[in-house]
Amino acid sequence: MPEVPDVRFLKVAEVAELMRVSKMTVYRLVHAGELPAVRFGRSYRVPESAVADALQRPIADVG
Repeated sequence: MPEVPDVRFLKVAEVAELMRVSKMTVYRLVHAGELPAVRFGRSYRVPESAVADALQRPIADVG
């Protein structure tokens, strides 16, 4: 039997809370491909490591 990696998945609401953005912003990031996610039924789950990586990325200077 293959070994399953130890990955913790977060709900969109949990990601939004950690990143301090709205759930809609998380959905936009997922659909744009900027935040990897797995679809379970009708909902998305985001790997905790992907959220940590996104928070470490530099923010684009807009304006």
